[in-house]
Amino acid sequence: MADFMLKPLTALGQDAPVVDRIGPWTLTERADVALASLAFRRGREAELRDLAKGAGLPLPPAARAEAGPVWAAFWMTPEMWMVEAPFASHEDIRAHLVAVFAETASITEQTDAWVRFDLAGAGLERVLERLSNFDLRAAPDGAATRTMIEHLGCYLIRRSAALVTVYGPRSSAGSLHHALVQAAKSVV
Repeated sequence: MADFMLKPLTALGQDAPVVDRIGPWTLTERADVALASLAFRRGREAELRDLAKGAGLPLPPAARAEAGPVWAAFWMTPEMWMVEAPFASHEDIRAHLVAVFAETASITEQTDAWVRFDLAGAGLERVLERLSNFDLRAAPDGAATRTMIEHLGCYLIRRSAALVTVYGPRSSAGSLHHALVQAAKSVV
């Protein structure tokens, strides 16, 4: 028998999520969100939309993100979304979604594939314009897009004027974190 215990670590390799305060902004690593991709199966779109509505799961249109009482989702590609839910209650998010959608959708666990950072504070566009071509100033709340940040394919969601979420590959969490911190420091 092993004399050690395994313990979960965040994407940045810590026991607890990293929180950085840089000038007026707070950058928070979020390890409390479960993720799964959800895609229509051919010919099942209407049925899937009805099931999603009944479950309180929004399926936003292109370039949008929406939140419901438990579930949130953002559009990824035609007929495909990334679904978010609280990790504490949805650690096995795929099982929760399969219980709702059964054979109407293809569902893939994504929690450990992505790292999420929330950047909060006034004037976020000053930070993000150094990292991405996404025009945060012109984007409405709920805008979601795939963009490049430091050569990494990332998803960027404008939750509000003072809150932006960045999803990037978990394998590059350290690089993405460094880029976000350095961009914020360059503005301060």
